Amino acid sequence: MKKRIHKYLEVRDLKDMLKKTGDLYGEKVAFKLKTSEPGVIKTITHKEFREMVNQLGTALIDMGLKDKRIAVMGENRYEWGLAYLSVITGTGLIVPLDKALTEIELRDLIKRSEVEAIFYSKKYDEIIDNIQKDKVGKLTKFISMDLEKSNDKILSMKELIEKGKKLLENGDNRFLDAKINPDEMAEILFTSGTTSLSKAVALSHTNICTNIMDIASVIKLYPKDTMLSMLPIHHAFECTVGFLYPMYSGCSVAYCEGIRHILDNIKEYEISAMISVPALYENIYKNIMKNIEKQGKTKIVKRAIKISKFLLKFKIDIRKILFKEIHQALGGKARLFVNGAAALDPEVEQAFTDLGFFITQGYGLTETSPVISAGNDKYTRSGSVGPVFPSVELKIAEPNEEGIGEVAVKGPSVMLGYYQNEEANKEVFKDGWFHTGDLGYLDKDGFLYLTGRKKNVIVLGNGKNVYPEELENLVSKLEEVKENFVFGMPDRDGDLKVAIKVVYNKEYIQETYGDKNEKEIRDLIWNKIKDINKTMPKYKYIKELIVTDKELIKTSTAKVKRHEEIANIMKEKK
Repeated sequence: MKKRIHKYLEVRDLKDMLKKTGDLYGEKVAFKLKTSEPGVIKTITHKEFREMVNQLGTALIDMGLKDKRIAVMGENRYEWGLAYLSVITGTGLIVPLDKALTEIELRDLIKRSEVEAIFYSKKYDEIIDNIQKDKVGKLTKFISMDLEKSNDKILSMKELIEKGKKLLENGDNRFLDAKINPDEMAEILFTSGTTSLSKAVALSHTNICTNIMDIASVIKLYPKDTMLSMLPIHHAFECTVGFLYPMYSGCSVAYCEGIRHILDNIKEYEISAMISVPALYENIYKNIMKNIEKQGKTKIVKRAIKISKFLLKFKIDIRKILFKEIHQALGGKARLFVNGAAALDPEVEQAFTDLGFFITQGYGLTETSPVISAGNDKYTRSGSVGPVFPSVELKIAEPNEEGIGEVAVKGPSVMLGYYQNEEANKEVFKDGWFHTGDLGYLDKDGFLYLTGRKKNVIVLGNGKNVYPEELENLVSKLEEVKENFVFGMPDRDGDLKVAIKVVYNKEYIQETYGDKNEKEIRDLIWNKIKDINKTMPKYKYIKELIVTDKELIKTSTAKVKRHEEIANIMKEKK
């Protein structure tokens, strides 16, 4: 099953990637950007972008930043990618920072990563001003993505690009001629979590480029595609799949203006591909189904799905014709949806497929650069995160009687290690295998299925294992539930009981049931959960329910911070 479906371009490092793909796709549009004039989209070609990378990189070397560590922090925008590539392809080592971190956390990461310069956007002027005043770590150079002209404290990225252009015109080839060692540390990425828990992942060009080539060999992006960038770009998943892979493929990237603007952006930019998390796809699916119901077309759509499924057996695909209205509602060009960060509900995945969209699940970690497996252009299976990528070796460590064990991998896309953290490296690397901390199993055809995180598993006194993610998926289907998480709560007898915290959907409950107080809402949801319990073995029964209308604590990639949530619940219980 570990087959390469498409021909792919071999690249040695990201500098090599920019050169080879620039020659192929130079005149194609690399970025689509909104302007202040309504309806007017500005474009930047791949050639223009690569020229800016060379210009900025040349200016950085001229500033004395050769072989130094440089951070980048900001919202998703082309200048972020420009900073990233101008550092990693010839200047020094890049350190992407999470823009959602507090000032205290940022100070800690700046010290830990030993960065000497930082690119940032104007939204963080105040934080950066404080950091500059206090002379945090080795940081001495501050580069604004928005400042028109440099001042005595802050450098303008725009001016540096102009400076680099003149240096190149005068024959300064230090950046152009810079040699890349593809196996050396080129990037430090911090994992999600508080700074005391976050680990510094060291990645090389070989790690990153291996993953890009793996993606290209199984999921095809075309130069005519436009990718919507919406997940935080400092995260490995968005950076590799939503930025570097489009650069490699010669397609365009457009930036989402926020959750409320997604559908508008999809239409305005004529989006054909995007990567996101389950919550977004589930919301799109719910909206589609609500509209179908409102129009009284539920039976018609169900009948059309049956017809299209029958015709697909004979390789006749008329889904885009049958469901033209739905495709038009998503801009008319959307064809590829990639899901990551958490498992997608198989019902939602199947619904998108039935309606004629290609939706696929990917799985990976920052430590694996990041993708380990994904459904691809030829082989997909509902509920699975797909076959393992061609360059990745995978095994299920210590499987139980159901074949479920910890996912362990090795290969050229696995990180160099955690930077300056030998203790953590010893924990995850065993006999050359990187242990992911995720639990899963492989089916007979080599498709990988995930069942949960090893550290989240609730081990009951009778030795039975309960996988929270399985129950969360069932409860999330309730219209009354906005989000939830399942955990093990200490019981009076010293054992654990399965408990759940639910964020209820206030608007839906109001519309459907009228005014309800929190006790009535709890009773309502509890009755629904009891119905779910009846469908499962008794040891999996949810025995305690906590309800709230406040959002769960999450990372910048929308993962629930379980330990913080549990700590808060236990405090309230005392």
